[in-house]
Amino acid sequence: MGIGREFVEKTKYHHLSPSDQTRGMPPPQVELGQKSGERLLALPDPTGVLASDVHALDAIERRVSVRRYSQKALSQEELSSLLWHTQGVKEIVQGYVTLRTVPSAGARHAFESYLLINHVAGLTPGLYRYLATKHGIIPTELGEESADLVTAACFGQDFVKASAVTFIWTAVVYRMTWRYGERGYRYLYLDAGHLCQNLYIAAESIGCGVCAIGAFSDDEMNRLLGLDGVEQFVIYLAAVGKKRDEGYK
Repeated sequence: MGIGREFVEKTKYHHLSPSDQTRGMPPPQVELGQKSGERLLALPDPTGVLASDVHALDAIERRVSVRRYSQKALSQEELSSLLWHTQGVKEIVQGYVTLRTVPSAGARHAFESYLLINHVAGLTPGLYRYLATKHGIIPTELGEESADLVTAACFGQDFVKASAVTFIWTAVVYRMTWRYGERGYRYLYLDAGHLCQNLYIAAESIGCGVCAIGAFSDDEMNRLLGLDGVEQFVIYLAAVGKKRDEGYK
């Protein structure tokens, strides 16, 4: 049996043991908190962006993967809107459940959003982490060399470096498996699709294009973000930038 088929087989319900939630274990935190010494940069009101008059169905019709971008920078208001529409926290319930702007199995929301910022007005290029509960970003590794490193880890896909910002989503595994056990791994990948589609649709309203990225070196991306690759690992990326006049080719 191949690895893919074994994954599907072993995560069927009849193979599962009781989850930690069922066993009465305490839930994990809803997000990775702000560490001592980390500086939080507050983002503007995400509802303040004057979006174009794009109907949701029109945005879905227009949706294509865009790999060529203009050099126009995103505003911080536009970045704020994209983050809100992909991971925004609307409510925290009982301290361990977040209701957000994107669907998630059991409202577990196992993802953390990291950002490679290249062209966002007023922000130094480099790597950042989004704190959804505070709607702010934390610089983690500043410097333009971060774009070269992330591009190389994406097997040289140059549009990563040309993007205004590339979203890097990581999965905090126990946040999902606490409730669902080994089957939770399935839901991580399903949730990644929900999240990225929100980004595609939200980007249309501000004249941006998106290209999702599934081809990357897992080990290299995890190393760049300081992740262990087991309890937390990079699951998906997506580059975003202002569209060129000539379209999406």
